[in-house]
Amino acid sequence: MTSRRVLISDDAEYVRLALRRILSAHGWEVVGEAENGAQAVALYKELLPDLVLMDIEMPEMDGISAIRAILQASPGAKIVVCTAMSKHNQIQEAVAAGAKDFIVKPFRDEKVWKTLSAA
Repeated sequence: MTSRRVLISDDAEYVRLALRRILSAHGWEVVGEAENGAQAVALYKELLPDLVLMDIEMPEMDGISAIRAILQASPGAKIVVCTAMSKHNQIQEAVAAGAKDFIVKPFRDEKVWKTLSAA
């Protein structure tokens, strides 16, 4: 099985660490980590990962703007939103912008794995 390459974008280091642990346990390779949407866009263009995990609320550039920028540069990009927000409208906006699915924090390993496998 080929390793899937993933970019994690979240402003909270502990969230990136938790996701890296879950992904690594399932054979995914974390090729980059971004602390904000602007970094995520730049790293996506540089690394061309198979999947991006994107937080919605981040400094400098929010996740929805980053989703739009990544998809403008690469329409086939696969992006899954990871958010602690219970605001349904933000999740809907992210999906409307092109996100494939979403995961709500706090993460459960099984839910993360199922969502990413489907994406």
